[in-house]
Amino acid sequence: MSKRTFMTQGLGFTATAVSTALSSGTYMGIHSSVSTQVIDILEILISGMASASTVGAFQFSQVNTTASQITALAAPHHDFFNNISGTTLSSTPATFTAATTNPAATSVVGALVLNLGLNAFGGIIRWNAAPTQQITLVGGAANQMVLYNNSTQGGGATASCNAHIIYEPY
Repeated sequence: MSKRTFMTQGLGFTATAVSTALSSGTYMGIHSSVSTQVIDILEILISGMASASTVGAFQFSQVNTTASQITALAAPHHDFFNNISGTTLSSTPATFTAATTNPAATSVVGALVLNLGLNAFGGIIRWNAAPTQQITLVGGAANQMVLYNNSTQGGGATASCNAHIIYEPY
């Protein structure tokens, strides 16, 4: 299948406590559209764009409250093929930054949580999966993941950042 990139620009990742519903426009979310779809997360990059030193305790986390009635991405945020000749799947994964009911990151011990902390004042972090070490999502909206700024782990205020998630759906 074709790899895709979900990209946001100038998103204000407002620090939010774990298990608290995130606010629209403060996170990046992804899930498969159907119960049999597999998505491999291959890379996450965050580039700090803040005008002053701001701690970003970013986490890519499973959720304990799933988003519903997802809002379609609007410019400057977008999702695109990495291959300009890529072909559309019958069920495209959902990528989003807003929903009527927003997700909440999980606090369950043993849940999948990837720590990606940085200083949003020009800091850059790039997590790239080694071969066979990718994060894999399987099936439907119940298996959502979000990239957010976790105030429970020290994230401060709002971290203005550009970010992308490269993924491959099957």
